[in-house]
Amino acid sequence: MAKNRDSHRAVTVPRVLQPCVPPRCKLVSPTPIKTFKNLKIRIKLLVIILPLVVLPIFLLGGMIGYIATQQAYDGLTATSKADLDHMADFTLNLLDSHHRQFEVYREEKKVIVQREMKALVNLAYTLINQQQIQSEQGNINRSKTQDAARNSFKQVSIGSSGYLFALTSKGTLTVHPAREGENIIAEQDENGHYFIRELTERAINSKPGEVLYAIYPWRNEKLGDKHPRNKIVAFRYCPKWDWIVAAGGFLDETYDDPEFEKNSMATLAQQIKSKKVGKTGYIYCMSSAGTMQIHPHAEGQNLLSVQDTSGNAFIAEMTKNKNGWIRYPWQNSGEKKARMKIVRYRYYEPWDWIVAVGSYEDEFYQPANDLKWRIAKYVFLLPLIIGIIAVSLVFMAAKILTNPIQKMTTVIRRVKQGRLDEQMPVENRDELGELAISFNRMTQMLQKNKEMEAALAQHGKMASLGVLSSGVAHEINNPLGVILGYAGYLEKKIPEDDPNHTFIHEIKRESKRCKKIVQDLLSYSRTPKPILEPTDITRLLRQIIDFASNHTDLYHVTIEQHLATDIPMIAADADQLRQVAINLLLNAGSASPQGATITVNANVEDERYVRIEFIDEGEGIAAENLEKIFEPFFTTKARGTGLGLAITKQIIDMHQGKISIDSESGMGTTVTMLLPFKREEY
Repeated sequence: MAKNRDSHRAVTVPRVLQPCVPPRCKLVSPTPIKTFKNLKIRIKLLVIILPLVVLPIFLLGGMIGYIATQQAYDGLTATSKADLDHMADFTLNLLDSHHRQFEVYREEKKVIVQREMKALVNLAYTLINQQQIQSEQGNINRSKTQDAARNSFKQVSIGSSGYLFALTSKGTLTVHPAREGENIIAEQDENGHYFIRELTERAINSKPGEVLYAIYPWRNEKLGDKHPRNKIVAFRYCPKWDWIVAAGGFLDETYDDPEFEKNSMATLAQQIKSKKVGKTGYIYCMSSAGTMQIHPHAEGQNLLSVQDTSGNAFIAEMTKNKNGWIRYPWQNSGEKKARMKIVRYRYYEPWDWIVAVGSYEDEFYQPANDLKWRIAKYVFLLPLIIGIIAVSLVFMAAKILTNPIQKMTTVIRRVKQGRLDEQMPVENRDELGELAISFNRMTQMLQKNKEMEAALAQHGKMASLGVLSSGVAHEINNPLGVILGYAGYLEKKIPEDDPNHTFIHEIKRESKRCKKIVQDLLSYSRTPKPILEPTDITRLLRQIIDFASNHTDLYHVTIEQHLATDIPMIAADADQLRQVAINLLLNAGSASPQGATITVNANVEDERYVRIEFIDEGEGIAAENLEKIFEPFFTTKARGTGLGLAITKQIIDMHQGKISIDSESGMGTTVTMLLPFKREEY
């Protein structure tokens, strides 16, 4: 039985010990709350207060950075699009100005040519009359007089292939270099029109001494013409001989001037290609068929089928829509990847051209990207600095609060050891002093003292938090100050001719929008930024006046100039000022009567401005129109566009100058411009 009992005990021992093994061998990990409770008070203050200080700074800084970056992107996008739109308007105005100037030139040349042809016809008519008089006096017979007239006619040439000719009212050519004697009454022009029949009918029914004109399409195979050309004929009827005397020539040999048009177009193309859009953007013009008329490196090429990096035929889309915005990826040779390009394109109907102004997005987003990284840097740097300050303050506050407690702890330990005669020193009459007094009342007040200690610690935490919060409230304004300060700093550091200077300027200008509304679009704001160079105003005005004096629109007036010789050089765009002066002179000339005088004065005013005056003796401007005279599309002329003075004011504004008009109906007009010697740096 003993053996069995021993065996049973050996078997049951593990069963008895098994439940006790796990409690003795299990490792219990401390919970975060328990770990926190075991920390020193100084560490607890740091763990509690530091996140309350740093995390709001991170969140606020991140939010401010995000909002500032978005506003920068939105502002730069709007500004860049406005710049592109203004550049497109400028190019359209340039094309329209060129078109109008050339049309004026052609009309003037046409009047001159018609006058010359009329003079030739009248001269031929006079020659016939002289021959007729000799025939009537019996000095020479009719046949010889006509032969003499024929020989005289054949010696006259008009242009490279024009000539004098004569035909009877029945259509028989009596004088002609190649077809003399033929009857051409049934001759048709290239449109199938019986122009000779109409010419003879008009001549017979004309008034005595009247010179008529006719224009018809004609292709001269002997001259190698492959296509019809318009031909102009001046003619007059001579009833005594039944001759219709005519002078004829091709339009392109008379008042059309291909060489002038070619040179003028080259000048226009150079003006457009010289205007840069951002760093690498440019302006180009193409026909509605996709042929590049003006382009920095693809002029004359048809790019209708060209596709962007995504395979979209963007040129075809532009020629189809003719007016709008387009955004597409484009990769230039030598670049590793495509960049997004944004283009504003407008349609110019007189020439069937499409004007396009393009720029890469990354170029006008670069300032916003730089600003984003600067904001991110300060969002991380500022909380780091504040965190270091907060840690120092927390440790200092904890030291002030815990030193007395440590002394109390020492006393308590001694009391716990049985040294009840130990007394806590009562140094102050604050909570700790009361705690000491209460602790001296022995153990019955121990629990109360512990509660007071906890309350004291909590009060210390709240006091520290209040001190730190007031400091944080002061520091929160620093990011806003840094943003504005760095904007001003960048404006001073970046040269004015740097494209980025415009964006910094826009940031500052947008902050002042509450005081001033920025001037408009379509087309006049932008007028393109003037290219400022040292300019001699006196010399420039003399050149303009010399040019204007020879202009046909100013033949009827006299231009007097009173220009001071001591005017210093100013920074200005000579081409734009030339446009302004010519426009004002032409306006003065159109308003002035025959024999009137236009006076141009220039002198220095207040040692700050160049004062330029244009004074005419014209009809003046009504008082109700003075306030609207600079508005776009406002005009009192029957055929005016209303853009001249609007562009003039825009150019003067871009030069930071001033322009004003003083006028009364019937008393003439004085236009005054003030151009500053020193420009304000924005």
